[in-house]
Amino acid sequence: MTVEPPEPPREPDLPASLEPAGPDDVLRERRLEGCNLTGLDLAGTPLYGLRLRECRLDDVDLSGANVTGLDVADVKAIDGSWANTIATEATLVRLEARGLRGTGTVLSEAALTDCAFEDCRFDLAPFRHARLERVAFRNCRLEEADFYGATLVSVRFETCVMSGASIEGATFDRCELRDCELSEITGAERLRGVRMPWPDVVQIAGLLAAATGIAVVD
Repeated sequence: MTVEPPEPPREPDLPASLEPAGPDDVLRERRLEGCNLTGLDLAGTPLYGLRLRECRLDDVDLSGANVTGLDVADVKAIDGSWANTIATEATLVRLEARGLRGTGTVLSEAALTDCAFEDCRFDLAPFRHARLERVAFRNCRLEEADFYGATLVSVRFETCVMSGASIEGATFDRCELRDCELSEITGAERLRGVRMPWPDVVQIAGLLAAATGIAVVD
């Protein structure tokens, strides 16, 4: 069976210059465009329906914030924290994130399109019933991330730690896993049609055998 490689995500389109914005702007407007947010502490803040267009976030702390319905397009996020942020039903389009700490970020039922995550943490993060299309994870920590029921189209995981992650009920189309740590993932049978190099396949041979009912004997 031939599986086409995933399409790469499209990059964010930001203007050459951005206007600085502070926490009061975020709390008051909740609709920001063409802004640079630097070093803001918004941890634990309720920001339902926050909308960002053509913005750059540098070391912004959204830890524990409730941003249900977050609507993002053409955004770069460098460092900062989304740990335990509630972003259920978020819409993320052309988002590029580097060094983001997203342990426990709730992205259930979210739609991620043309997103690139590099050197980020999304361990323990639920992506349950989310849709990911043209998304790349590079050098990311995804231990015990939960992709239950998620739809993944043109998604690439490269040199990611995914031990203990759940992909039960997930569907994959034009996806690739390369040089990833996959020990103890659950739902290995859902990897049908995924592109993987041989060493990665060998790494989870036992899980694949168990998922297909093969009895391994000495």
